[in-house]
Amino acid sequence: MTKLIGLLLLLAMIVQIIKPIGLPGLQLRADFWKLAVLAFVLWAITLLARDFT
Repeated sequence: MTKLIGLLLLLAMIVQIIKPIGLPGLQLRADFWKLAVLAFVLWAITLLARDFT
């Protein structure tokens, strides 16, 4: 599941650089870093959840 999330967020970052997605907060091409931060946070939460289950 973590690989799928990472792949989808990576694809979203590539799309954001080519053509902005247009969601609030993702209006500019330079906003792809916000997707990278989101990917890191989701990855960290997933790893922490895996340790506690």
